[in-house]
Amino acid sequence: MTAPRTPGLLEGHGVELEYMIVDAQQLDVRPIADALIRAEHGALASEIERGDFAWSNELARHVVEIKTSGPVPDLAGLATGFQAELARIEELLAPLGCRLLPTAMHPWMDPAREFEIWPHGDRAIYEAFHRIFDCRGHGWANLQSAHLNLSFSSDAEFGRLHAATRALLPLLPALAASSPFSDAAYTGRLDTRLEVYRTNARRVPSVSGAVIPEPLGTRADHDALLAGIYADLAPHDPEGTLRHEWVNARGCIPRFDRMALEIRVLDVQECPQADLAIGAAISRVLRRLCDADPERLRAPGTDRLASLLERTTAAADAATIDDRDFLELLGVDGTPRPAGRVWRDLIERDVAADASAAVHLPALELILEQGCLARRMLRRSGERPDRAALKSLYRELADCLRAGRQLGAD
Repeated sequence: MTAPRTPGLLEGHGVELEYMIVDAQQLDVRPIADALIRAEHGALASEIERGDFAWSNELARHVVEIKTSGPVPDLAGLATGFQAELARIEELLAPLGCRLLPTAMHPWMDPAREFEIWPHGDRAIYEAFHRIFDCRGHGWANLQSAHLNLSFSSDAEFGRLHAATRALLPLLPALAASSPFSDAAYTGRLDTRLEVYRTNARRVPSVSGAVIPEPLGTRADHDALLAGIYADLAPHDPEGTLRHEWVNARGCIPRFDRMALEIRVLDVQECPQADLAIGAAISRVLRRLCDADPERLRAPGTDRLASLLERTTAAADAATIDDRDFLELLGVDGTPRPAGRVWRDLIERDVAADASAAVHLPALELILEQGCLARRMLRRSGERPDRAALKSLYRELADCLRAGRQLGAD
């Protein structure tokens, strides 16, 4: 038999979506992901395959991840499959008095009291993270993301894709922010998940760096970066438990084990349709950027891009993008404007003109017209919601996930 060909640049897409398991009535987190997997699989496992999809757990016992089993050529139509997996999970959770909750952070979870580490499978890895960084904080215990994996098949393709993705990263929270609440209050940021993620490895700062990665042109560049991280971790991890490429926690990381670049800065949305639309928009914009000069794309300094990312972490689609050179690097007009307006320009250029991406346009149009999910959540609840208002909002978000529909601002 002929081995399958490794997908080339942006020919393969992988999607991973994380959700919270919560009490069906009170919406408090319930650490029973292992019971869920056992109910489906008949035995305990950290990951189970279900045809085109898989379920798994990583670190926090109240979180379940649904992901594609392998790369797919395009994201169109994938929402139906994700919704079927969600329906099966909800069916299994119902007798346990639980359901799934979307968005990137639980609004009132107390990580110090409610976090339970995954005690099975790769627990040695999670215990090492816990020993070094103390995972009883929001930046480890209370965050759900959407990971987008994009393929490459050579060193040259990796260099082009990494340069393009690094340049686009500061804009991603403007589409994907979904975490305005923590500790039962509005945090003042629309992407609180990304803020706590940015600081969760501060004991060994090189693990996450500035979230915006340093320019990398080749696998050798990446190996040198990893060597520095491993050296910094060694006093805390003498057994080398964390000496794997996934310990690099920057906003996009090379996964040479699967020949893909993994984007990690995306908050999970209220339904897969929205996540996949955002993923499709990113993929289409990157397709164009990968044709640009990679050296020019690598030119902006990491601190400069990190400063833009901090703006969109705070204000998301309303963040002012006034770096003319950055805008022109993306191939759009350099006039200062909100990040949401920049995305409209990019989507009109790279998505609306692509007939194969038409299925994603309604979901993207709702985001562009009514704001990212975090903004729509704030419009529903106001900036000073009480517990009852938060519970009402998140109950509707859970209903959105179950029905596969987006949350409107009104």
